[in-house]
Amino acid sequence: MRGVTLPEGEVVPALGQGTWRMGEDAARRADEVRALRYGLDLGLTLIDTAEMYGEGGAEAVVGEAIAGRRDEVFVVTKVYPHNASFDGTIAACERSLARLGTDRVDLYLLHWRGRHPLAETVRAFERLRADGKIRHWGVSNFDADDLDALVAVAHGGRCATDQVLYNLTQRGPEWALLPWCRARGLPLMAYCPVEEGRLPTGGVLGRVAARHGVDAYAVALAWLLTAPDVVAIPKAAALGHVAANRRALDVALTAADLAELDDAFSPPRGARRLAIR
Repeated sequence: MRGVTLPEGEVVPALGQGTWRMGEDAARRADEVRALRYGLDLGLTLIDTAEMYGEGGAEAVVGEAIAGRRDEVFVVTKVYPHNASFDGTIAACERSLARLGTDRVDLYLLHWRGRHPLAETVRAFERLRADGKIRHWGVSNFDADDLDALVAVAHGGRCATDQVLYNLTQRGPEWALLPWCRARGLPLMAYCPVEEGRLPTGGVLGRVAARHGVDAYAVALAWLLTAPDVVAIPKAAALGHVAANRRALDVALTAADLAELDDAFSPPRGARRLAIR
């Protein structure tokens, strides 16, 4: 497994598992749990979730999937912005811990910037860290100007990551956000790394995939994984899909592959608003 290094030196898997839209249908729960466990077996030991996903349902699915295997897993979850006051963050974390069936979260994120002052949220994160309830904290859906505001508050520089929408068709972070993060040693986490299955799988993407003997989504993931400071968190609720995602780690894209992908999926040529889902 390739790794990405967090600011404090801990190395986490570059390819993990997402859980957006899990925990919404009881009839699918067994398949979702089975898929996450299979991913763990394949080495995809970073699992990302949030209190928003299924209104806690996804956290419960993750809790079931990691039961008996907690020490293998790097668990990421998120607090709603409307819960992100000092007291609200602490209470939300306790609820997440209960649903996850664990005594600590490895990485706790502010899901997006809301009405509560960042200083309050950061103070709560620091309290949770001091109490052993979380090990690292970070943010999600923050653009470079939001990160400027974050690092201006007390202890804001302890942010461990920024999780954003980033994939071949959504390359906006490359203009300002990714350079900002790289200048400060802050890794990105890429959600919707295959654009929720809507990437155009023919054309260049299909040709590159055929050359490497994988599907187009594995190529899209491998493209993200060429960066040493990006973690990709695709969601998969079927065993075959999990296995296909895992094959991205075995794809070594050539300079010619990358040039073709750049021609087909152009990098940004100017500032643009950070895309959010």
